Amino acid sequence: MKYVPHLLYVVRKEKMYEKEIAELQKIIDESSRIVFFGGAGVSTESGIPDFRSADGIYHQKYKYSPEQVVSHSFFIKYPEAFYEFYKEKMMMLDAKPNPAHLKLAELEAAGKLQAVVTQNIDGLHQSAGSKKVYELHGSIHRNYCMKCGKFYDAEYVKKSEGVPHCSCGGEIKPDVVLYEEGLDAKTMDGAVRAIGSADTLIIGGTSLVVYPAAGFIDYFRGKHLVVINKSSTEKAVRAELNIAAPIGEILGSIQVR
Repeated sequence: MKYVPHLLYVVRKEKMYEKEIAELQKIIDESSRIVFFGGAGVSTESGIPDFRSADGIYHQKYKYSPEQVVSHSFFIKYPEAFYEFYKEKMMMLDAKPNPAHLKLAELEAAGKLQAVVTQNIDGLHQSAGSKKVYELHGSIHRNYCMKCGKFYDAEYVKKSEGVPHCSCGGEIKPDVVLYEEGLDAKTMDGAVRAIGSADTLIIGGTSLVVYPAAGFIDYFRGKHLVVINKSSTEKAVRAELNIAAPIGEILGSIQVR
């Protein structure tokens, strides 16, 4: 047999989490109303930078802090600076779904997963085929004119020079939740109802530090609680199964049956 270094590495990694993957497989096999609650760690494996990890956006040097830039007041006062940052760091339109996104879509298609609740704004769950997705923080793929309300896609915003404008002359705003803004009530209600009716909640790729989103998991009353995250969560969670590993690697190993 020819020696293939990369293949050997993959096999070793799978063996490392063999027990955890087997436990997760058992939980998924006996579940019929799974809800997935995910954060930035789900998308980092697709090449989208997160904000809070050691090499994340919050640890990079900018004229203004990322917290300032992605705030409502900054957007209103300095739209040019906002869009310069937003287009470069938050609009990764070439990103593709990774094994985590694809497996969740497969679980939904099989009738095992009833919803995805995500803090991400990249739309990769929908690209992978997921239908029931509650986007707590909005989406880069929806942008609207603040004057007339007309909607524009992400390509239009990304390709525009400076601040994108509507055909009516109004400024366009991304349909994403900035700091100082509240979450959409309808989206919150749907997410809470889904979590509350789930028999299994899988929390993945999030440190549970962003509120109010992190508080949504308190509505879970089901049987199985699973956490898949490379680092420990900020919020204390009594999970039946904790897996400290990349989420795509773990979910990608699950069989849907």
